[in-house]
Amino acid sequence: MHLEFWGAAREVTGSMHLLQVGRKTLLIDCGLAQGRRKQAFERNRNLPFDASTIDAVILTHAHIDHAGNIPSLVRAGFRGKIFTTAATEDLCGHMLVDSAHIQKSDVRYVNRRRKREGKRPFEPLYQVGDVRKALSRFRARDYHDWFTPVEGVRALFLDAGHILGSASVILEATEHGRTRRIAFSGDIGRKGLPILRDPEIPKAVDYVVMESTYGDRLHEPASAAKKYLRECAAYTAERRGVLLIPAFALGRTQEVVYSLNQLWEEGALPPMDVYVDSPLAVNVTEVFRRHPECWDREMIDTARNDRDGDALGFQRLTYVRNVEESKALNGRTGPMIIVSASGMCEGGRILHHLSNNLGKETTTVLFVGYQADNTLGRKILEGRNPVPILGEQVAVNARVERADSYSAHADRNELIAWAEGTRDKGNVQRFFLVHGEPDAAESLAIALRERGTADVQVPERGQAFEL
Repeated sequence: MHLEFWGAAREVTGSMHLLQVGRKTLLIDCGLAQGRRKQAFERNRNLPFDASTIDAVILTHAHIDHAGNIPSLVRAGFRGKIFTTAATEDLCGHMLVDSAHIQKSDVRYVNRRRKREGKRPFEPLYQVGDVRKALSRFRARDYHDWFTPVEGVRALFLDAGHILGSASVILEATEHGRTRRIAFSGDIGRKGLPILRDPEIPKAVDYVVMESTYGDRLHEPASAAKKYLRECAAYTAERRGVLLIPAFALGRTQEVVYSLNQLWEEGALPPMDVYVDSPLAVNVTEVFRRHPECWDREMIDTARNDRDGDALGFQRLTYVRNVEESKALNGRTGPMIIVSASGMCEGGRILHHLSNNLGKETTTVLFVGYQADNTLGRKILEGRNPVPILGEQVAVNARVERADSYSAHADRNELIAWAEGTRDKGNVQRFFLVHGEPDAAESLAIALRERGTADVQVPERGQAFEL
């Protein structure tokens, strides 16, 4: 058995792992690399293998850094099936179409400059037609039901507790009469988060490919998220300003809305209107409503008892769909809350809201998710001033806050506990730490070695291992 790492190796984007078992080849995730635009674009366009040689794809969840380059894979010749959960399949129907529109918009912007410079225009990575072809290859499988993606391999999805439909995967692979069990964590969630069930831990496995995003830091308790949101809302309301919350359309937006709904129900939300300004987030929220099989007990009870009959909606909340409504927000006076994508401020309507509001002292920007290196969100969080937005340098006079308690990723202690749990009923031979920047991954590796795991690898991009 042969395992290669082609994405999320010493970085947190572009998850892509290749497993060869006999004559069959599986790809676990096929995400978009993000960060420096030129480097990311070239990596996303030029797959490091022949797509036609991939027999099947196992997709852990619908976030773009795990699923976003599947249309490129199909466009390049992949003709196999893509196995994932039902909720992830439904989410990808919206996420990948949105990604195609972003590819088209980004290339149009870049090509205007290239035309002025007399350079050959770029083409989008993929278009909506490529997405439709990719979606036709999806095959949904339930949690806890074994299935056979390719000959010689059985697979099982466990709930990863990260976002709706997210999964950790156990692959039971047989080659030359020898069977090995390999666990791919996907992105690991946290215990006690709203809406979703707690993450499940694979047992009795021989090898573990595990995320390490927050391998070197601890989060505030998840219970602190709502309190922090209330404080930021109150601070903004007093100044009649705007609270901007860059949030991924999938997962984080729904968590923030759920907390705001609870504050509304408790009478603790200041008198201010709330806008979710992201067509994708609106569509994704509808998918959340269609998949109660993924909800935790608290969400089920909240939906049953909510006075509006909707745990993801309340009287002062407006979901904004069209461009005209979005533009009109810039002419409104505060106080108000705007939740908008993208979460790392690399595209979408949040760019326009930041451009219009970052220079105002009455504005608060609250980051509720991870900000990858070289993204606009990271630059703002690190105190850069001014920052580049839509081709202009924008001054930062706003208050900038960060709430790690909203993170959907397990922190250092939670990752260690998850890793320890995989050794129950078995003896893991080797851990591979992925989806983490070098400092985070190496810190987690040291912690696991101190706890008795002799072989912990932090692979480089393109590195291969025999299992």
